[in-house]
Amino acid sequence: MTTVFLTRSSLPRPALIEADAAAILRDHYGLTGTLDELGSQQDRNFRLTTAEGRFVLKVSQADYAMSELEAQHAAFAHLAARLDGVRLPRVILTKSGEGIGTAEIGGELLRFRLLTYLEGEPLTRRQHLSVKTIAAFGELAGRLALALSDFTHPGIERELQWDMRHAEAVIRALLPSLPDADHRAHLETLTNEAAAALQPHLPLLRQQAVHNDLTDDNTVTLGALPDGVIDFGDLSRGYAIAELVVTCAALLHHGDGDPFTILPAIEAFHAFRPLDEAEIAALWPLIVLRALVLVTSAEHQAGFDTENAYIAANAEHERRILEVATTVPLALMEIAIRQTLKRFTPPSPISGGKLLPTLEPATVSLIELDVESAALDDVNWLETPVEFPLLAKAAAETGFAATRYGEYRLTRTRLLSTAPGETFALGVELLLPPGTKIAAPFAGTVRLTGNALILDGTEASLILRGAASELRNGATIYAGAALGEAGQNGRLWVQLCRLPGIVPPAFATPVQAGAWATLCPSPKTLIGFDCDAPLPENARLMEIRKRHFAQAQKNYYARPPQIERGHREHMFDVEGRAYLDMVNNVTILGHGHPRLADAVRRQWTRLNTNSRFHYEAVAEFSQRLADLAPEGLDTVFLVNSGSEANDLAIRLAWAAAGARNMLCLLEGYHGWTVGADAVSTSIADNPAALTTRPQWVHPVVSPNTYRGPYRGPESTGPYVALVKDVIERLDAKGERLGGFICEPVYGNAGGIPLPPGYLKEIYAMVRARGGVCIADEVQVGYGRLGHYFWGVEQQGVIPDIISIAKGMGNGHPLGAVITTRAIADALENEGYFFSSAGGSPVSAVVGMTVLDILEDEGLHRNTRETGDYLKARLEALGQRFPLVGAVHGMGLYLGVEFVRDRETLEPATEETAAICDRLLELGVIMQPTGDYLNVLKIKPPLCLSRESADFFVDMLAHTLMEYGTPRR
Repeated sequence: MTTVFLTRSSLPRPALIEADAAAILRDHYGLTGTLDELGSQQDRNFRLTTAEGRFVLKVSQADYAMSELEAQHAAFAHLAARLDGVRLPRVILTKSGEGIGTAEIGGELLRFRLLTYLEGEPLTRRQHLSVKTIAAFGELAGRLALALSDFTHPGIERELQWDMRHAEAVIRALLPSLPDADHRAHLETLTNEAAAALQPHLPLLRQQAVHNDLTDDNTVTLGALPDGVIDFGDLSRGYAIAELVVTCAALLHHGDGDPFTILPAIEAFHAFRPLDEAEIAALWPLIVLRALVLVTSAEHQAGFDTENAYIAANAEHERRILEVATTVPLALMEIAIRQTLKRFTPPSPISGGKLLPTLEPATVSLIELDVESAALDDVNWLETPVEFPLLAKAAAETGFAATRYGEYRLTRTRLLSTAPGETFALGVELLLPPGTKIAAPFAGTVRLTGNALILDGTEASLILRGAASELRNGATIYAGAALGEAGQNGRLWVQLCRLPGIVPPAFATPVQAGAWATLCPSPKTLIGFDCDAPLPENARLMEIRKRHFAQAQKNYYARPPQIERGHREHMFDVEGRAYLDMVNNVTILGHGHPRLADAVRRQWTRLNTNSRFHYEAVAEFSQRLADLAPEGLDTVFLVNSGSEANDLAIRLAWAAAGARNMLCLLEGYHGWTVGADAVSTSIADNPAALTTRPQWVHPVVSPNTYRGPYRGPESTGPYVALVKDVIERLDAKGERLGGFICEPVYGNAGGIPLPPGYLKEIYAMVRARGGVCIADEVQVGYGRLGHYFWGVEQQGVIPDIISIAKGMGNGHPLGAVITTRAIADALENEGYFFSSAGGSPVSAVVGMTVLDILEDEGLHRNTRETGDYLKARLEALGQRFPLVGAVHGMGLYLGVEFVRDRETLEPATEETAAICDRLLELGVIMQPTGDYLNVLKIKPPLCLSRESADFFVDMLAHTLMEYGTPRR
């Protein structure tokens, strides 16, 4: 057996040139066309493009038996009857009716076949695969394994180097051919570890026919998910689990360096073709061996087939597969797989005596370092080490202090990071009086490594850092014997590990926390007190939300992180993951501003009531808003939200004009109250918007200068004419006009500016008919544009009413309507107006403090300068990625519009959703907007730093490298 697959592994590809392939196609199939050579390790494959369609000519050495090729053809037919929705190759017969032909070319006896070509993109071209795609890949492997379980053919009984039954033998046979001795030794060590873990399970592994090469190279897609399988050249009998092994190994180079990313594929495979106990235990050792086979085979063949570009191109990601597969212990991955498949039985607790015999548990003070810790509210935990000072402060009060095990520490978060940090504590840090005695909780052998003293027992190892000890390496001690004592500074790290011989990490990433916590359980029984932190309850809270929080109130993302803290332009979830917030236009100052918090606390301790009482704050705030407003707008209403502000603005227009007909723009959004929703026509927010507007609402064509019927800055006239037509139809029916509402920058469409002079002409027509002009500045006003405080300034007009909210309160419910005294008085003729919280003392103080901070911290200047810098960098992406159609907006109200074709402007809706999901994984919060949900709505806090702007653009560029090519 060894001789056969070693002989084959040393075979070069057939010495076939394009002219030879063309001759085969012409002579045996009567076909001519354009030929392109496709990559292969040991065959020659040519794609033929003809007027009748596309085909693949496959040419192999005659060393491969005819029955092996016939088995592949039989498998096509077998699977076609069992795999609905999966595209498979079909065999094209020669002119003489044969499925497999033979020819002698250049002294070589070769076999050739012609198959239909499966259109689509191989998944190998995608640097990153989404969780959904990974799961779909696993499902495809499971369906394929199930469908092949009853396939038999003499041609699958073959000896093949890719057969996982021979993986160890292949590796050991090929290793001597590798020139680098250190590299050989490393690969041999990895082989030994995987083979030893696999050995007990080999006799129990089920066998059947397997495709044996379901990789990202051999699956194609016409959409987002794999739907076609090609290259059955490795079809053979083997371990049934090999189908999943091959797929998982192929996925590893797409996973950002974390082997846990392939777990959804295993779960999906298991749902179709359940794994038994032996297969679960053998899975990861087999994946490591598969990676070793790939590396050793490629390096072996590259030594004699030096011109094979396919091998060279694949070598880097095959080395990456091996690197990722071996970044964590084999035992850890088995635990993770079992936990994913819900086939995990927690091990028994580790037994032992007291580690600290003199410690009184009642005197221990536990400190909290998680995202909800009150201890972190008033300290600069992002820039200054705070863990030890907080520990020391607690110890000073009680004598003993400790951190918590299993806590996701906010203090370990990393800002502007592409991956979550190692935030999950796998041990406990104690602060003890110097000299506190430390005893062995169980018998064992001492191992000294680095700064750690490790006691290796029969059940587990005890890892101590900071202990003063005179024990020597290799010393054997009994339970209760002295291990040492607390060092001079009293700090002692305590950790357990069930896996012998390793030094585990002190902290784990959130995705690996569950598996590592099994290997490194809590030391609470040994230290004598409960030091465990409660685990986050994201799933339970989401279930409560779904049960009691009305479903019309949507949340971002299918699997939203639980966000519980913010700082400036950053947000933090309960697992300590930091996100750059690029979408939260409500908090213009940034999250957690201490000055605003102090102002609210101070006012709330004094008074909070409603604006029917007389107090200083409401008067001062109203005056400041009137002073900020355009000339002539001097009267203020304070409300709770943008929806309420726009609803009130419409009522004011009705009262002042004595008419109800309102003009609004298509694609606009103004809120969710009855009036504000009536003039909102965005189908992204309400798919039925265009068919459910009341009769008094008259939408006009959006003056979208990018994708509207008229484009560019010269489109003002045609768009104005469209509005004029609507107004004249009302005139003809004798109906009066109440007003016109629009955003002065087209916010919901991604920040598209209105064409020059548009509002000036529309306002004139509306006012000529007694109507009122409303500028909805809720999203685009209040300094967010950087170059203007109000959006209407860009159009050079003064509206009759301005509505504002969102940033006014930095997240506090606060909005306003600013208008003229005459329009305000018109409403009073219909009755009084009152908003309980809109003008409360706390709300008014919040509003004034926000204005103070905007001025004192120069946030208007930062918005202009950082916004211009950000826009320039975003526009540069359009030179590199055809998916970027345009960059809209100004300041820190920007929109990147994605299109599949820059001529037709076909919206890239699916790609935009995928980009937003991927950005979340990379640490950026972003969401789509626009009627086609193909525009990134970029509205970060106005304190956005240039460093954060760079991180956002870099992550967007990184994502576009993965997703950015328009779908063919």
